[in-house]
Amino acid sequence: QVQLVESGGGSVQAGGSLTLSCAASGSEKRLYCWGWFRQAPGEEREWVATIYGRGRHTIYGDSMKGRTTISEDIAKNTLHLQMNSLRPEDTAMYYCAADDRSCAASSEINYWGQGTQVTVSS
Repeated sequence: QVQLVESGGGSVQAGGSLTLSCAASGSEKRLYCWGWFRQAPGEEREWVATIYGRGRHTIYGDSMKGRTTISEDIAKNTLHLQMNSLRPEDTAMYYCAADDRSCAASSEINYWGQGTQVTVSS
């Protein structure tokens, strides 16, 4: 059973930066895809970014495109999300998610972390 543990969330002022991390364990092979979602109170879960094809491809959602960089450290089996120029509307719980087959839709993803809170103040 794959386990994902996020870290790196916190409080930051608008315009600031944060780097989230997601440590994976329990997988016998390299995950096919993993990425980040976020959910603000009262809002639907929103996709942020994904690495798939075992690291060959990266894609970004529109909400944070141009302000984020997703990357993975294969040796440490860790996923990162560098976020810059943060805005108050980026305030949300950020979740790491991973799968062995597809991350094309959140409903298809089998493994989820508990989330890390990001709060951006104006």
